[in-house]
Amino acid sequence: MADKLSKIEKRTAYALILPAILLVFSIILFPIFANIWISFKEVELKDIRIPEPRAKKIIKSIPEDPTKLKIVYKLRNSSLLENITDVKLKDKLPANIEFVNIDPRCNFKSRTLSCSFGEWKAKYRENLEFIIYNVNGNLIDKKSLKSKKPKLSGKADNILLTTNFTLNNFKKVFFKNDFKDLLLTTFYFTFFGTLGAIIFGVLAAQLVNQKFSGRTFMRSILLFPYVGPVVALAYTWTLLLDPNSGTLNALLIKFQILDQPINLLGQKYLTFQFLGIDLKLRLALTTVIFFEIWRYFPLAFLFVLARLQAIPKDLYEAADVDGAGPLNKFFNITLPQITAIISILFMIRFIWNFNKFEDIFLLTGGASGTRTLPINVYEQGFAISNIGMGSAVSMVIVLILIIFMISYFKLIGKKANEL
Repeated sequence: MADKLSKIEKRTAYALILPAILLVFSIILFPIFANIWISFKEVELKDIRIPEPRAKKIIKSIPEDPTKLKIVYKLRNSSLLENITDVKLKDKLPANIEFVNIDPRCNFKSRTLSCSFGEWKAKYRENLEFIIYNVNGNLIDKKSLKSKKPKLSGKADNILLTTNFTLNNFKKVFFKNDFKDLLLTTFYFTFFGTLGAIIFGVLAAQLVNQKFSGRTFMRSILLFPYVGPVVALAYTWTLLLDPNSGTLNALLIKFQILDQPINLLGQKYLTFQFLGIDLKLRLALTTVIFFEIWRYFPLAFLFVLARLQAIPKDLYEAADVDGAGPLNKFFNITLPQITAIISILFMIRFIWNFNKFEDIFLLTGGASGTRTLPINVYEQGFAISNIGMGSAVSMVIVLILIIFMISYFKLIGKKANEL
């Protein structure tokens, strides 16, 4: 009896959680599976149009004989690439209608026009014309004739549903798509954007963790870059950094720091000398990284500040008694206490920055050496409508992030948990 009740409870539990499972599958898992599926197909945006036969019926009057009408069926294959086989048309006509002429592919019986066209090639188009009349000699009701829509049927393969898979997309990603440069740019942007945001977040947290007048207001101001709309913030930075009318260039020239304006978002490289050595800086990419640091350091600031406030004050009091200075207290007390939270922040921000699209796109559009893998996904999928390649690039991004997460948990995660 107990076993029977246990089985009933299990079935009831499964039935109750089934809607949640289906919801998760439809919202989260199904798009992931669809992306994986498409990445193994050489398919462009125009290819996903469902191949189906289509017909538009047009009724025309014949001025020479008002008792007759001309029916024109505008036939076409909706697909630009796929053929449709066994195409058939059926159209129900009003009573007492007869045909003056009829196409050899068609027959008229029991008020029904039936046509068999066989195979329609891709891009197929044809105008099929008939002249009809009323056997009683009356005028034909055009409205009644138009109201009945023709029905078409046919057989065709949908490229998205076939099981024809290929690795050509991935071959193009790795060997024909500037993959090395894209990967290096993405890692450069991700690493320095993540590291910079954390460093500035720690400095800001240290600053506002002290007691001073207006501390609450300062904490609110520091959150503005993170909570502000990204479109407005990116547009503001674009205006400030504009080489012709931007505030920054105007100030640098006024104080004679620069001789001429610099296009910070439109110049790929900046060459300068340091200690007699010629150096080359990726200017536009570095500018975008500074925007990324400025925009996302408040997240690190919030996490680190919360951890700083949980550190026992006794530790700092004991350090004061021992005569420790600010740097000694930071490296021997503060840093060990916040190492775990910094490691978690680095992982989260690394993943987010590696997938970052909108910031770069709004600032530079991926030009001037700021083209990263997420930008390439957009270019492949929407700019040139190659959704198969776009899906393949996105799958490569997922694979790289999976490798990063596994490496993180193996090399850093265990150590962070011990602290």
